Amino acid sequence: MTTVVFGEYPFRFREEKGLRMIFDPVRRKYVALTPEEWVRQHIIHYLRDRGYPASLIAIERGIEVNGLMRRFDIVVYDRDTLPLILIECKAQEEPLDHKVVMQAVAYNLTVRAKYLWLTNGTHTYFIRLSDGEVLDEVVTFDQILRSGE
Repeated sequence: MTTVVFGEYPFRFREEKGLRMIFDPVRRKYVALTPEEWVRQHIIHYLRDRGYPASLIAIERGIEVNGLMRRFDIVVYDRDTLPLILIECKAQEEPLDHKVVMQAVAYNLTVRAKYLWLTNGTHTYFIRLSDGEVLDEVVTFDQILRSGE
């Protein structure tokens, strides 16, 4: 398992039509605060703390997987807009089981990222796909670029 320690992040909230909303700094808008979105927002802030530019982070974009339209949670690109990391976020109470792994692998057949990051905010697996190794920590943007992968 990969170690991730989240910091204290400056989340912004508001109520809208009876829904609690959280501001997404990448999408630059308020989105409904679901349990999965809570995890996603922590990951976004964590990535930015580790040097990943917001301009290279894509959130909930549509992709075609086995002839069906799906949405990935987060993809981080390198400076040449090649996919580096495919991140699959789940709510904290959802286990990171075989089903989650298969979902991420299926998405990555289309995305073709070099790393997979599976997380429910409590448990995290950061996997380098070139050798299948689960890394001890999430690498910084500079580290990932220097590795040449």
